[in-house]
Amino acid sequence: MISVADAREHQEVLLSDLKALVEIESPSSDKSSVDHLAEFLASRLEYHGGHAQIHIAEGFGNHVQADFPGVSESKPILLLGHIDTVWELGTLKQMPFRVADGRAWGPGVLDMKGGIAVAIHAMALLREHKVPHAAVRMLFVSDEEVGSHSSRAITERLALESQAVLVLEPGQGLNGAVKTERKGVGVYEIRVTGEAAHAGVEPGKGASAIHELAYQVGVLDGFTDPHRGLTVNAGLIRGGTRSNVIAAEAWTEVDVRIRTAADGRAIDSKVRGLRPRNDRCRIEVTGGINRPPMERTDKVVALYRKAAEVGRSLGLKIDELPTGGGSDGNFTAALGVPTLDGLGVVGEGAHAVNESILIDQLAPRTALLAGLIAAL
Repeated sequence: MISVADAREHQEVLLSDLKALVEIESPSSDKSSVDHLAEFLASRLEYHGGHAQIHIAEGFGNHVQADFPGVSESKPILLLGHIDTVWELGTLKQMPFRVADGRAWGPGVLDMKGGIAVAIHAMALLREHKVPHAAVRMLFVSDEEVGSHSSRAITERLALESQAVLVLEPGQGLNGAVKTERKGVGVYEIRVTGEAAHAGVEPGKGASAIHELAYQVGVLDGFTDPHRGLTVNAGLIRGGTRSNVIAAEAWTEVDVRIRTAADGRAIDSKVRGLRPRNDRCRIEVTGGINRPPMERTDKVVALYRKAAEVGRSLGLKIDELPTGGGSDGNFTAALGVPTLDGLGVVGEGAHAVNESILIDQLAPRTALLAGLIAAL
């Protein structure tokens, strides 16, 4: 068993690797940037990985897969993460990587380059201490923050070949709870077409798309059910051309969050079933549920209990919590593959200017991940 003390011996090198990862900016929208990080990551995996086989898969940005041999005939364990961030090129000038106040700071350090560094060094420790384990596959995708459109098929294929999926997203809160439940996500565009007219001269000849859409937004808000963890939010709205013109067009982009697949089917039917109050207007609905929920199934709970048991052997208390955000773990859990999320670093400020991780939690998280791999 890898101890926390063993992991601390890797902390300085881990921080050095993390600094390099953060300082290669990798916004989802810039293919050359994420591809550059993919190449660097492949080189670090080769350096630390021993006999690992490294593959680069082309996509919206390139994805990195590393296969580590195991000592048993059991299915491999899939470690899942992403190399893209929400931060645009040039963010480092305002948010440079730095170590201060017991934390490491920088764009993407928490979400989720810290988790990548932890995974690399967990595998390095297992190899260094000759700890037997099942085969391990790492998959680091380049488009998670924008919907995983080019990587989802790869993720799902590898998950179906695996005994379990360990997701390297950050832990929940400053206690680093793992995530056993994530909401599913849907995005819809609702477009209303009306009839234009002069607002002062012939208002009766017009049919306002804006007025119709305002009514429909109220209908959408009525679909929210906090007790079920179901939320519907019209977060972006546009329409019209001038204040003295009855608007002929208006649209809204709607975010939907669901806790269960059944709620996803029900809300999808409701959104697609919207009908205009003004029969001179037309409604067009596009989009849908693009990330299924990660439900707290018996398989997920069993994997959490295994992680908690490993944690206790290391002197760590590992709690579990749900979260409203989605990850690629949603895809794997929806396939029925045991999935545990939030096994990355501990910190706060994801997608915010205070993004940072707790340095004293790096070794415990590395030891936890290594121990869980060895225990499966």
